[in-house]
Amino acid sequence: MNTSNTSDPASRTRIVVIGATSAIAEHCCRLWVQQDGPVELILVARNGPHAERIADDLRGLSTQAEVSVETMDFLSAPAISAAVTRWTADRPLDTALIAHGVLSPQQPCQDDIERTRQSIEVNALSPVLFAEALAGAMGRTGRGTIGMIGSIAGDRGRRANYVYGASKALMDRYAQGLRHRFAGSGVRIVLIKPGPTDTPMAAPYKAQGRRLAPVDKVARGTVEAMRRGTAVVYLPWRWKFVMFVARALPDFLFNRINF
Repeated sequence: MNTSNTSDPASRTRIVVIGATSAIAEHCCRLWVQQDGPVELILVARNGPHAERIADDLRGLSTQAEVSVETMDFLSAPAISAAVTRWTADRPLDTALIAHGVLSPQQPCQDDIERTRQSIEVNALSPVLFAEALAGAMGRTGRGTIGMIGSIAGDRGRRANYVYGASKALMDRYAQGLRHRFAGSGVRIVLIKPGPTDTPMAAPYKAQGRRLAPVDKVARGTVEAMRRGTAVVYLPWRWKFVMFVARALPDFLFNRINF
């Protein structure tokens, strides 16, 4: 684990980013480093060398940033609990962004239920484990913001991606319950629902000529929503209305649509 130092640790905003090598998370980190003054970023990733490259880039953007990298097992409840305990041993966290996931193609999941298991573990179980551990720590201090990157795919099951969509729907309901748990407190839960975004994960969509949102725009919306404590945000905003219609369609109409 590599770090860079600033003179007054107590003055820094403390942010932990789970899945820090995701494109949206990386762009969020850039904004925090450039806009939030003294900041401590803990980048948590499965790919250590990639995360270290991101950390080096962030350190170059601000002399006021302290950036560290940790790698760990994203599916180990004991490892996650121990990590959160370690991160909060001396000072509380101000913000946590849970950004990891994998875009699971539907057909391979249908052909091999092992792929289904992997998709649900990475996209639903792991984010919930991190969120629950972080929620416990923030609940004890009575403050903090947890952002979770979900997806518009969780709003309604579609034949094209229902395994992936189901995992994101689990995150949606979980975040809703977590907000209820902390209602009236200083702990804020923010669910970010991006549409298709121009990231490496969405490369198959780009190859099909699909319109993708710029990743920097989605990151700006994510950072702003977490700053405000917005409960649910669709990015870009037009997806809020598109998915409202999709959810409202009765089955006999929805089932005629092939998408």
